[in-house]
This record gives sequence, C-alpha cells and structure tokens, in this order.
Amino acid sequence: MKKPVNTVFRLGVTGGIGSGKSTVCKVFCALGVPVFYADHEARVIMDNDTDIMGKINSAVGRDMYRNGSLDRVELAKLIFNDEILLGKINSIVHPAVFDRFADWYAGQAAPYVIMEAAILFESGASELVDKVLTVVTPVEERIERMIRGKKFTRQQVIERINNQMDDETRIRNSDFLIYNSDNDMIVPAVLKVHNEILQMVKQ
Repeated sequence: MKKPVNTVFRLGVTGGIGSGKSTVCKVFCALGVPVFYADHEARVIMDNDTDIMGKINSAVGRDMYRNGSLDRVELAKLIFNDEILLGKINSIVHPAVFDRFADWYAGQAAPYVIMEAAILFESGASELVDKVLTVVTPVEERIERMIRGKKFTRQQVIERINNQMDDETRIRNSDFLIYNSDNDMIVPAVLKVHNEILQMVKQ
C-alpha cells in the first residue's frame, strides 16, 4: 500500500447506508473541497482492473464476470453471511482503493480534501485521514430513503444496517458530526465544519 505523499489536511466522511453522506459531500464540493469517493473507486477497480478481477474470481472460486461485468448481486449474496470470504474480498479491494487515494491525494493543493467512505473505520481508511466526520440520520429515515431511492425491501435495508458499524461506535470515534434528518439544515452544518477546518489548517 502506498503512503500518501502530501501535507494537505484530510477529512474522512462516513455514515451508515442511507445517511446522506453523499449529499453532505456535494455541499463540500460546492465549497470547492475536492472529494475522493472510495466506494465509487472500489466499483471502478472491481469492474476494470484485470488483476483485481482475477483475484476476486480466485477468492470466490468461480467466474464472477461471465456476462462481461461483475455480478454484484451474486457476490453480495455470497459474502453477506460469509465473513471469511468478505475478508478475502476486502483484502483484495481495499489496498487498491488506498493506492488510488494516495495517487489522487499527491496531486491536491486545496486547503483540505475529503475521503468519503461507507466503511471508513472498518476498512482501515480512517488511518489515512486526519479527522473524521460522521453523518448521522435516524434509522427509520434511512430505511425509508433506501426503499424509496433504490427499490430495496425494508428487510434488505435492515439487514444491511445490521451488518454495518452502529452509529454510536462511529460517533465515539469521530471528530465532527452532521445530523441529516429531514428537519435538519445541512448547509449551515457543513459550513460550520468547513470554517472550523479552514481555521485549523491556518494554525
């Protein structure tokens, strides 16, 4: 794994499924903050890096790219209740994502940058950033968003929430929090964090 080479401040942004962390990151983007989307990069790598693709097939024990692209539904089924296989896939994909981040980060010159990752803590990506912001949203709202936006069933969303780190643990390990309930104003909350970090990096 490459060690990021730069002195620009790095903020990690995370949150559970349906929390709205991507929406929060869009506000940071509008303020001119570069954002590295770790989950998107993982998908790109798994779809295009032939070395990674081969390793995934070896770990699973069969061709997961029979139709020309990764069968994500089948892979999700296979790893959902198999922690050993999940660990193998993560050990293949995470280092590659971290290397992409290191390359991306090396070219940044903004006052600070963001790494957005759903499993920032679980993957070890939290070690690559200076501070962490967690987006917190009531569970029921998260469930409704995922059902409405991505056509998951309620049970499927609950299973995914239960498979992720709980908010209490994320909150304990975070430096900043943004509450993203339907009644919360996230733009002022993002601006507050943004200004705090700008003050921090000036010192």
